Amino acid sequence: MSITIGIDPGSRITGYGLVEKRGSGIVYIGSGVIRVRVSDAMPGRLASIKRGLDEVLREFRPAAMAVEDIFVSKNPKSALKLGQARGVVILAAAEAGIEVFEYAPREVKMSVTGAGSAHKSQVGAMIVRLLRPDHEPACEDETDALAVAFCHALRAGSPVWRTV
Repeated sequence: MSITIGIDPGSRITGYGLVEKRGSGIVYIGSGVIRVRVSDAMPGRLASIKRGLDEVLREFRPAAMAVEDIFVSKNPKSALKLGQARGVVILAAAEAGIEVFEYAPREVKMSVTGAGSAHKSQVGAMIVRLLRPDHEPACEDETDALAVAFCHALRAGSPVWRTV
């Protein structure tokens, strides 16, 4: 059995969720968020994300990391910050020797709800129902991370895997 970590990167809050495929089921292992100080300059925020994620990776030792593909943003500045946070997440995985897989947002939604056009709130409600985490998720960043981990665990071993 192997643990998958799903990541929802952000420049203020980075969500993470860990699941494990056991037989035909997918089991909740852990989840949370890495919050950074908004008052910090971007380099400090990125360093905080990296330190927090390194800690999670050391504790849980996942075999794979799943992240959503980049989506087109209307705000170029926000997209750049998201890209920087995403780069730090991928770097942390690479340094830990963890393979990274990407999934389109529509594919993640389809895996969790059966509908690729599902709203974030529907995805969050369904992932809580499916995985029954040991606490109320802090925010959508945490449930989004669990959703992408769930998507990967469902598809593990199938030809739809895509590596960064």
